[in-house]
Amino acid sequence: MKWRFDDLLTFLDVMETGSITATAARLNLSKSVVSKRITDLEGALGIELFQRSPRKLTASDNALDFVERIRPLVREITETADTVGERHSAIRGNLRIAAPMTFGTLYLGRMIADFARQYPDLEIAVEFEDRMVDLVRGGYDVGIRIGILRDSSLIARKLCTDARVICCSPDFAATNGLPRNLEELSGFACIDYSNVNTSQLWQFENLASPAEPISVAMHGRIVANNGEAMRDMAIAGLGLVLLPMFIAADALRAGTLIAVLTEARPLPYKIYAVYPPTRHVSAKVRAFIDHLVRHIGDPPIWQMSDVLGTRNA
Repeated sequence: MKWRFDDLLTFLDVMETGSITATAARLNLSKSVVSKRITDLEGALGIELFQRSPRKLTASDNALDFVERIRPLVREITETADTVGERHSAIRGNLRIAAPMTFGTLYLGRMIADFARQYPDLEIAVEFEDRMVDLVRGGYDVGIRIGILRDSSLIARKLCTDARVICCSPDFAATNGLPRNLEELSGFACIDYSNVNTSQLWQFENLASPAEPISVAMHGRIVANNGEAMRDMAIAGLGLVLLPMFIAADALRAGTLIAVLTEARPLPYKIYAVYPPTRHVSAKVRAFIDHLVRHIGDPPIWQMSDVLGTRNA
């Protein structure tokens, strides 16, 4: 028995989802077809890839070793085939995108929709997740990263620089007053982002020593893992919040949030498109990133220069 490429792709998907049922739903196949593909691959390879029980599917050591070796090879084959095909035809195939939840729902969704209209032969899968995802293990073609790039193995292209702003509701300011300087900042109630260490979140430009940003030790009574929720809690008067402008802009414009300590300059966020290293960057990835660059701009489309002045780096 010889192995089939479809069986390899199905195996990779089962390793990612951890479930035959989830893979069947994702690939729009029956569970029996997915199971047979796995069984056929095991027969072709002469090894057991999964231990099966009525309630659980567990990857064997063979599967763990095999997936690490086969995943980059399958990606290379797929990208090479795409590159060859793109020389003679329109952009097509599959594009898998991973992006942060709030940025995705506020801005990226509309940009992806416009991109999809331009390339009707391209199938697009988008997953919004605020936690960092492994692009290679997850089989993603491109991801959006905001802030510090922790994975140096990825290829990154900067999309824009986004200023950040300390803000609160007018009611909170009227009831509690406002800090007059950074030294007073830590004495105020705040709302923190749980996916970033507080010491890295509340950092400000240091004009006297640019290489050494000023960190303010804040202690948030409320911590959330979503920027829109943090914004809404600040609008409700629960404390100061430090937000990127892509989240705060509309609320500042509407007056439901006001800017605090505008003379202080929080370190801005840089927003990147990232993708796994490859010898051939596929046309679909290049086209998608170029599309984002054109639509976002730098300064970005949401920048509130009329409120805070332009703060780009």
